Amino acid sequence: MEDGTILSGKGFGAAHKSAFGELVFNTGMTGYQEALTDPSYNGQILMMTYPLIGNYGCVPFSSGRLPPEWQSPKIQAEGFVVREFCTTPVHRHSGLTIDEFLKSQGIPGISELDTRALTIKTRQFGTMKSVIATYDADSEIDIDKLLQTARNTPSPDTTNLVSEVSTTEINHETPFDKPQGKLQDKKTIAVIDCGVKANIINELTARGCRVVRMPYNTSADEINRLKPDGILVSNGPGDPAHPALMSSTVKTLQALVGSYPIFGICLGHQILSLVFGGKTYKLKFGHRGANQPVKDLSNGKVYITSQNHGFAVDPNSLPAEMEITGINVNDGTVEAMRHKKLPVFSVQYHPEASPGPWDSKYLFDEFIKLATEAQRAQS
Repeated sequence: MEDGTILSGKGFGAAHKSAFGELVFNTGMTGYQEALTDPSYNGQILMMTYPLIGNYGCVPFSSGRLPPEWQSPKIQAEGFVVREFCTTPVHRHSGLTIDEFLKSQGIPGISELDTRALTIKTRQFGTMKSVIATYDADSEIDIDKLLQTARNTPSPDTTNLVSEVSTTEINHETPFDKPQGKLQDKKTIAVIDCGVKANIINELTARGCRVVRMPYNTSADEINRLKPDGILVSNGPGDPAHPALMSSTVKTLQALVGSYPIFGICLGHQILSLVFGGKTYKLKFGHRGANQPVKDLSNGKVYITSQNHGFAVDPNSLPAEMEITGINVNDGTVEAMRHKKLPVFSVQYHPEASPGPWDSKYLFDEFIKLATEAQRAQS
């Protein structure tokens, strides 16, 4: 780790492999496969706080529609850190152990570490740059070289991580065979892909939407030619105020605000704050897990949510036209906001879950309702 901490454990996953990233922790007891394949973990080494990982195995995938456990076609985390990994999983859908899953994707893992102590360190001193490396028992390890890599390599946030996980071409997603919505009332939803999780697409297509997945740097003209009924700005990795995003995604949305209903999720929430002149900042260690409490300020209800983010919206920077509608019960950070006049709203958490609770799936229905109203107004 960049502070000089050096820990040894038992390697698993890819052998003879090293990886650099920010060490972050996830508090989920389950959902490790969904977390590993979440594009928002690009540039990060993922550590699970739950002590035993892999007891229900992993679902394999080769081609076709992604299984529910896969949030993208590959592991997105740079490395994996656990206290103990299970070698004999039991589940009817399990086809791979967690060790085999990481091996198949070329991702290194390390176990038999004091993950509790590492979590406490992260909470005290913040997220740190780190290197994970796996070796044979008789191999010589160049600790000094690894330490210099951890200290001298620029933070992943300085890279345009979104460009590494976004689609590079426009894709039309196929609705499920039995959509919940009426086929004759299908809405066309443009998803600005900043690293979208598969279940966000699934929640839209399951409601009968035609989903058009577009690169993060798609121009306003291209979206206008599509004439969507609504725009969803997805989750993703990295700094929302990265210059590459400010000059593309933020600029595009500024040109489209007022023309379409817009829904932002996670990074999309942060990007929308920038669209309206707000600011974002990096949290000390972020929110990652499936049990974050969010209070809805409109009715006082508290929802348990799934989250994965390292940045947050500065509430004092938001203009008067934006209303904060949800806060994190633990630390008071902005969890939801909406425009007071325009059909624009966003949430910091993940209503699509995968993994996590389904408390907030109703937000997709609210988005479809806004798209329906916009569609009727145009006709």
